[in-house]
Amino acid sequence: MSLRPIGGSDDVDVMIEYKDIHDFTSEQLERLFLSVEWSSGHFPDKLVTAMKNFETVYSAWDGEKLVGMICAMDDGIMTAYVHYLLVDPDYHGQTIGRTLVDMTKQKYKDYLRVVLVAYKNETHFYEQCGFKIEDKSLPMCITSLWT
Repeated sequence: MSLRPIGGSDDVDVMIEYKDIHDFTSEQLERLFLSVEWSSGHFPDKLVTAMKNFETVYSAWDGEKLVGMICAMDDGIMTAYVHYLLVDPDYHGQTIGRTLVDMTKQKYKDYLRVVLVAYKNETHFYEQCGFKIEDKSLPMCITSLWT
């Protein structure tokens, strides 16, 4: 989809490639999700199926290594829900998450609402990306996951 250089170690630029794909191996997803300590990483086969079912999946690659992704679902015209945004901790601070959010915002720019559920310690990042904390509603869920 696109290549963007990021600062690597020893002043060597690393080229991150951004892709619009839905096919991943269970090993790629397991490694990425567990790198951020998300319990869904313990269900890699379910993640493979989930990625195929999401309307939008943008991923970030360092060569053959999956280092970030964002996934969203939508109703086709009014509302989109960002379900996952994760970046391998070894790649934090290199604008990968911001780039993935920007790609998603661009896709849904004509929608009336883009929603995401953020961990409390991550709200500052999302506010910098243009999201606002809703004061009249709270996220609610039924879950078997522990993170």
